[in-house]
Amino acid sequence: MTDERAPAISRLSLGAIVLIVAQLVVRVVLVARGNFYWDDLILIGRASSTPILSWEYLGHSHDGHFMPAAFLVAGVTTVLAPLQWWLPALTLVLLQLLASVAVWRMIRIVVGERARAGLGALLALGFYLFVPMTVSGYLWWAAGLNTLPMQAAMAFIVGNAVLLVRGVEDPRRRRTLVIGSVVAFVVALAFFEKSLFILPVAVVAALLAVRAEPGVGTGDYRSSALTVAFMRARTLWAWLAGVFAVWVVIFLSVSTATAGSHSLAQMWKLVWRSIDSAIVPSTVGGPWEWDRWIPSPPMGFPAVWMIVAGWVLIAGAVLWSWRARRGAVAIWACAGLYAVAAQLPVMWNRSSEATALELAQTMRYLPDTALVIALAIALVAAAPARGAHGAHSAPGPSSSNPVARAATVVGAVAILVSALVSTAAYSTSWQRDPTAAYLATAEKSLTENADLVMFDQALPLEVLTPVAYPNNQISRVFGRLDPRPRFGDHTDKLMVLDEKGAMVPGGVSPMREVAPSAGTCAKPTLTERTRLELSGPLIEWRWTVALSYCADRDGEIAVSLGGRELRVPVRAGLHPIYFQLAGSGEHLTVRPLTDGLALHTGAGRVGEPIVAAYAP
Repeated sequence: MTDERAPAISRLSLGAIVLIVAQLVVRVVLVARGNFYWDDLILIGRASSTPILSWEYLGHSHDGHFMPAAFLVAGVTTVLAPLQWWLPALTLVLLQLLASVAVWRMIRIVVGERARAGLGALLALGFYLFVPMTVSGYLWWAAGLNTLPMQAAMAFIVGNAVLLVRGVEDPRRRRTLVIGSVVAFVVALAFFEKSLFILPVAVVAALLAVRAEPGVGTGDYRSSALTVAFMRARTLWAWLAGVFAVWVVIFLSVSTATAGSHSLAQMWKLVWRSIDSAIVPSTVGGPWEWDRWIPSPPMGFPAVWMIVAGWVLIAGAVLWSWRARRGAVAIWACAGLYAVAAQLPVMWNRSSEATALELAQTMRYLPDTALVIALAIALVAAAPARGAHGAHSAPGPSSSNPVARAATVVGAVAILVSALVSTAAYSTSWQRDPTAAYLATAEKSLTENADLVMFDQALPLEVLTPVAYPNNQISRVFGRLDPRPRFGDHTDKLMVLDEKGAMVPGGVSPMREVAPSAGTCAKPTLTERTRLELSGPLIEWRWTVALSYCADRDGEIAVSLGGRELRVPVRAGLHPIYFQLAGSGEHLTVRPLTDGLALHTGAGRVGEPIVAAYAP
């Protein structure tokens, strides 16, 4: 028997290797055409302004997420290669390879030595590797740091759980499986709190897998699937449950996930949109059309026929497996329940009435759902065939219709091609983003002008909006760049980055005008604390001031807007000066600090630093 199965198992492993390598090639091409986007810059900004080993950095609640390990990887990456995409890209490729291998290991454990399940095993692996649901959570670095470790750990722990419930006798082997699972669970949680879902997935997968074993459920409650699954892996469940409970307490104590407004109705609309317009068309390789509203990520817009075809495929798979495999309906029901339940927390967190429903069509919350569906395919493939002798007899070698198998292969290839079309379209849409070009130009400009003193400024709205403040400031995003200009609060040569990242002369927007002081350059009279009238009141903010002055000697002055004074150097003669200070009110106060210093100030401006060409 073993000798007869060996060639089939060898062919199965070869097929899996081909699929994993093919996916890896596709993923390498994707990241080679990718770059930083949105949250990536926030991670870089925090890693450039906060010690990366501090709790302030690692324990930060990022948009409701508690992800110290993801922050650590982002921090180390930023320190080693600031704003260099190749290192994050390598991180994504390696994490994807780890997840893909872990998923194949899980599938092989689930199908076991069942030769007739070989095609189903490859279908399950192919679904996970190429379905569009996993693409958006991969190419976006910040999302990949969350979900890829979760996928790898989920597959690894499920595989271990199935091994344990199927009766591993060696105590050392059992201990290794438990310890490995606990470590993987903790690591995954440190990357993404959604990894809490790993425990229920592992429990249900073990229960569904053990149901197919001979002798389970044939006697009293002691032989029931629930009892067997619990008792054989009770040490694993106890440890995972303990970690689960501790992590929930930690997460609730540090996270801001429940902040903001929420709507139960909006949450359900988002969940349904995700199912009907994302998960369902993905089963047939869709969507083929991806669009984006800068600065949002790409959103999939499947054709109606794809949604219909997806529902038909799902219904057909459930109907066929119900007729052909025992327990298949329960497997599909559990997969469907996960597809809904796993989205409830994140959609609740995003359920403001102002949230566009198209958010659900970005698919970035679905990679783990794709893995669970792949697990369901493997469980169905391994389930006992109807008509086998005995209610729970193990399935034997395949005697299925060759025509049906050929049709299945053709259909799978067609879906694979469709998925590749969708992936290519996603990549093209992802590239329609100004971030990469802006960062490249800005990095070059800053490096070439490293001798300047610059004021901080926000990134363009198309790259990162003010909701990310203060991590949308160039001092944060380019903080680790070396060499670069020094960011200060005063300069006599104002230079700014334009919307494309080029260094250009700067000016100050005319929010308020500053009246000139008394006297003239020939007769400077400003020798003591003097109030310069503004053309209107200012709210509390960090303002930029542009003044021209003439001084009779080198020295230093103190300036303020009703708040803390800022010391600013001045030079003899006629010069411009720009400075930034926080404050409010209707006056700019100037006070000479150097003994004997007299100066005259001309008309000035208070506002925000802008490109000089845009200043009126």
